[in-house]
Amino acid sequence: MKRSKKLLIAIAIVVAAMIAVAAVYLNDYYRASQMAQQCITQPADGVEVTEPEKGITVFAPIEDPYAYEWNVFETDKKVGIIFYPGGKVEAESYAPLMSALAERDILAVLVSMPGNLAVFDKDAAEGIQEMYPEIEEWYMAGHSLGGSMAASYLAEAAEDFEGLILLASYSTEDLSGSGLNVLSVYGDQDGVLDMAKYKEYKSNLPADMTEYIIEGGCHAYFGDYGPQEGDGEPVKTVADQIYETADIIQIFIFDYSV
Repeated sequence: MKRSKKLLIAIAIVVAAMIAVAAVYLNDYYRASQMAQQCITQPADGVEVTEPEKGITVFAPIEDPYAYEWNVFETDKKVGIIFYPGGKVEAESYAPLMSALAERDILAVLVSMPGNLAVFDKDAAEGIQEMYPEIEEWYMAGHSLGGSMAASYLAEAAEDFEGLILLASYSTEDLSGSGLNVLSVYGDQDGVLDMAKYKEYKSNLPADMTEYIIEGGCHAYFGDYGPQEGDGEPVKTVADQIYETADIIQIFIFDYSV
């Protein structure tokens, strides 16, 4: 009995230590800047921000005669993007990019992840499309780990989507024969993206995928959460990189050559 009691105590100590380590790890993440938070609490002209369900923040384009007309292309189709955040990055950090997409007539759905890690819920996109039946074309998108998990989700749901947008990311799933329209964007000053793996997994994407490299861009500046450990030295500001990213996504989605 004494031996069993000691064993149980030892197991309890190990489990408690593991929980403590996990708690410390999950609480060490990049937080959204105040400016990023304001994109939610004080939406830009022409953008409506709602939270239809816990963990889902939607940036929708609305008619506003005073809003700047970002979308210079004639477009009739209604397009939506479901976006997965980067690993250990607070989802709200991507509010500026989502807002910029909404200003360009794209419904942008930002999904929060358990522990700020998309690997814990790669199927988080399920059910979102049904909430917006007016949207004619849907894209999955994500930054870094979020992009890889978005690609993994599409491996089983490609027929329900028009395409995939990867920001400083790659697909470990073979989507080469999926028929998806794929855009891959990264900055030439990115110090976090594993370029060896990026090149290795590039064959997992359709041969006609579009690649765009942001001159002076870094890994962290697809969101607004400050500098990221190991990243390169950006030449652009975070705002410049976000707006350029939104522009290139708009051009890609609305069928204009990059």
